[in-house]
Amino acid sequence: MIEVSDKELARAAAAGKRLSRLEPRAASARYDAGSRMIVVALRNGCTFSFPASLGQGLEHASDAELAEVRVEGEGYGLHWAALDVDLAVPGLLAGRFGSEKHMARLAGAAAVTRRGKQQAA
Repeated sequence: MIEVSDKELARAAAAGKRLSRLEPRAASARYDAGSRMIVVALRNGCTFSFPASLGQGLEHASDAELAEVRVEGEGYGLHWAALDVDLAVPGLLAGRFGSEKHMARLAGAAAVTRRGKQQAA
């Protein structure tokens, strides 16, 4: 059995508290109906947003449904209960808006749009 002193525990707790302010964890999230964007404020003071149409399970949601976003999992996740949708904050920051299959569909739609623009030019 490993013994840990009270001093070591206090030092680890302080380090964890410092890290929680630096890691990409959500402090709050809201839906902006005017732009149809999900806006996420992070604990480290940064803010980012993404179009609701990119999020897996959010593509066809109503404004009222999108407005019901909640921060969960110590700030690591966004949750829409009525839609049964969960998205990971670190994944969103890395440009992952859902599963690999969902991302492939998004990439395919972008490729079709590019081809259409090239043909029109």
